[in-house]
Amino acid sequence: MLGIAAGLLFFRTPSNNRDWANDQQRLPSAVFSGDVVTIKNIRNFTYTSRSIYTPHYYDKTFRLGDIVSVDYVIEPLASVAAAHTFLSFGFRDGGRVAISIEIRKEAGEEFNPLLGLLNEYEIMYVVVDERDAFKLRVMHRDNPVYVYPTTASPEMARALFVGMLARVNALSTTPEFYNTFANSCATNIADHINAVTSKQVPWDWRLLFPKESDAFAYELGFIDNAVPLDEARRKYLINDAVKKYADDPDFSVKIREGR
Repeated sequence: MLGIAAGLLFFRTPSNNRDWANDQQRLPSAVFSGDVVTIKNIRNFTYTSRSIYTPHYYDKTFRLGDIVSVDYVIEPLASVAAAHTFLSFGFRDGGRVAISIEIRKEAGEEFNPLLGLLNEYEIMYVVVDERDAFKLRVMHRDNPVYVYPTTASPEMARALFVGMLARVNALSTTPEFYNTFANSCATNIADHINAVTSKQVPWDWRLLFPKESDAFAYELGFIDNAVPLDEARRKYLINDAVKKYADDPDFSVKIREGR
């Protein structure tokens, strides 16, 4: 029976019209006008627990010329070699917005990496406020979260931002299936980097099992490798700062102070 079910999944087609989980019902979109982009449906939920939350979305206009940096975020998970990775973009005024590549769950679904090979889940790009993204992972999932400044120039950070938002718009009209090995958070980040720089990210097993992807980024020089990796991991672990500044108006600035 399992083999029959797996075979049937291969004949599914991706869709944006399913009974989605409450936290993934809305797709973001981006409207470009010269150097300005307006992002709609930026997620900023308030959580009581990992599954109880008050939904909130907002729209915000950004000037691309104000992007100055991009951070690489890694959330190691309990299972062996598994992690979630995403990028967070910094602006001249200290503001931040993150883009997280995730499965788009249907109501009642949970992620299973084996089903992620069998057309079980669509993929979505969640454009999310850092307060939502970090508090959920640190305070309610109780996972470690590392936020590494990258060595990307402002020009590269802007190109990455534009490329990821272009994919946001494409997925709103042409849905795709998530694939654990070929269309995941880590593989898509590598593809976005390779699209904007001649220094290519080569294939590596840590794209498929990204718990050690910070070591991979460190070896490539994508994150600062001027200090030993163990020291960098201690320096850029944000859990204590997230708990301390959870409700601070300058959350994104405060969790990075003293690093």
